[in-house]
Amino acid sequence: MTRYIRRTAVFCLVLLVALLVNAARIQVIDADSLDHNPANRRDTVARYSQPRGDILVEGSAVTGSRDSGQQLRYERTYTQGPLYAPVTGYASQTYGTTLLEYAEDDILSGTDPMLAPFPFWNEITRGRRPGGQVATTIKASMQRAAYEALAGRRGAVAAIEPFSGRILALVSSPSYDPGQLSGTDGAVSGAWARLTGADAQPLLNRAIRETYPPGSAFKIVTAAAALDSRTVTDVHAPTGIAEPYVLPGTRTALPNEADGCDKASLDYAIRWSCNTVMAGLGVKTGLSAMVETARKFGFNDTGITIPSGVAASHFDTRMSDDQLALSSIGQFDTRATPLQMAMVASAVANGGELKYPFLVDRTMNADGDIVSRTGERSYRRVVNPATAQRLRQLMIGAVEDGTGANAGIDGATVGGKTGTAQHGVGNTGTPYAWFIAWAQAGNSSRPAVAVAVVVEDAEANRSDISGGGDAAPIARAVMRAALRD
Repeated sequence: MTRYIRRTAVFCLVLLVALLVNAARIQVIDADSLDHNPANRRDTVARYSQPRGDILVEGSAVTGSRDSGQQLRYERTYTQGPLYAPVTGYASQTYGTTLLEYAEDDILSGTDPMLAPFPFWNEITRGRRPGGQVATTIKASMQRAAYEALAGRRGAVAAIEPFSGRILALVSSPSYDPGQLSGTDGAVSGAWARLTGADAQPLLNRAIRETYPPGSAFKIVTAAAALDSRTVTDVHAPTGIAEPYVLPGTRTALPNEADGCDKASLDYAIRWSCNTVMAGLGVKTGLSAMVETARKFGFNDTGITIPSGVAASHFDTRMSDDQLALSSIGQFDTRATPLQMAMVASAVANGGELKYPFLVDRTMNADGDIVSRTGERSYRRVVNPATAQRLRQLMIGAVEDGTGANAGIDGATVGGKTGTAQHGVGNTGTPYAWFIAWAQAGNSSRPAVAVAVVVEDAEANRSDISGGGDAAPIARAVMRAALRD
C-alpha cells in the first residue's frame, strides 16, 4: 500500500514540476511572442487605458484625449486638427499612427524607458507611465499664415530658422481632421474611405513626403556650384552662353521666357530666370561638381528625419550633358520636397552652413520635466562664405528688381527665387509654382526665416510668373509672420 502511495506522490510531483516548467516556458521563453500575437488584445487594451500625452505648439496642447467608455477607452482628439495635421499626423485605434504620433509614440503612450523612475522599471512592473509630452518647434502664427495663404489649394509650405534648423511651419494642403480617424466605429472607416479615395490626397504630407520637379528654384543650387567651382568668378560679367541654347548632342533649343538672356550675366540670369544661361552653366560646371553641390544641400540623402521620415530629394548622379542641362534648371529627373528647397534657402541665408532641420524641441514627462532635448547641429558646410554672400545678393536682386518682386517686405531684406516646374506627358500638366526665400529684419544681424512654397494648381502659363504670382505672396505672408514674432 505504501508503495502505491509513493508512486502516486512521485507521479503528482512529476506533474507539478511539468506544470511549473510549462508556466516558466510561457512566462519567460514564449512571453515575447505571446505579447506580440495579434490575438492578444491585452497590450492594445492597456495602450488605450490611459490618456495619451500631448503634442505642444508654443506650450499649448494641440492634441487631447476623450474617454469613449469602450474597451479601448481613450481616443485621440485634436485642436485645430487640419491646421496641425501635417505636424501631428494621426493616432488611430484602427489605422495606427503617422508623423509625430508615430515617431514619438513611446513618449506619448508612456512606454519610453526614459519616463520610468528607475532603469528597467517598465520591464519589471510590465506597466507604463502616464504619457509624456512632445514640444514642437512650430510657431503658431507662421503655421496659420501658411495654411490660410494656401487657402485649400494643393501645395505645401516649409519654413526653417536658418541659424538653428528649427522648423517653424510645416503645412500641406488640402488637409484633413485627424480626429475623424481616432476611434473604431463605422464613422472612422467611412472617413478613411473618403480620405484615401479623394483625388486631392489630403492624407499625403506634401511638405515632407512628396517630391516635385523644383524648376527654376533649383537654379540657386546651380549658381552655387558654378560659383564654388569658379566656373563663374564675376556675377556681373557676361557668361558667353548664347541664345538660343541647343541642348548638347541634340537639335532641341531650350526656350527662355525672359528677354535679354543672350550671353547674360549670372546676376541677370537669376534675376530674370534665364533657362539658357543656367543650363549652360550647369554643363560647364560639370556633372561631378553639380552632383556634389546638390548632395551638400541634402539631395539624395535617404536618411533625413525630423524625427518623422522625409522623402529623399533626387538629383541624378549619371547623366548625359543634355540631361545635365535640363537637370540644372530643375527639370529632367530632378525632384525635391518643399522641406529640401527650404534647406537650400536656409543654407544661403546662413552664410553657407546648413543646419539640420528638426521639428521636436524637447520631450517631457507628464509633470513637465524634460526627458530629452534636440540639440542644434550642422548638416554640413554647403558653400564657402564668399559664395553664400554672392548667392544672397543674387536672391535679393530677384526680389528687388526681378521675378520675385511680390515677396518684398518693407523694412526687411528679402532674397528669393521663383520657379515654375513643367510636368506631365509632354509637359502638358499645369505647371507647379515654386518660390524659395529668406527674410531678415532691418535691425537684425541674422535672418529670421527661410521658406519654400509649392502650389500644384498654379494658374499662370508664363514661366516664373506663376512662381512669382502664386507662390511668392504665400511666402511673403509666412515671412511677415516670422518677422513679427
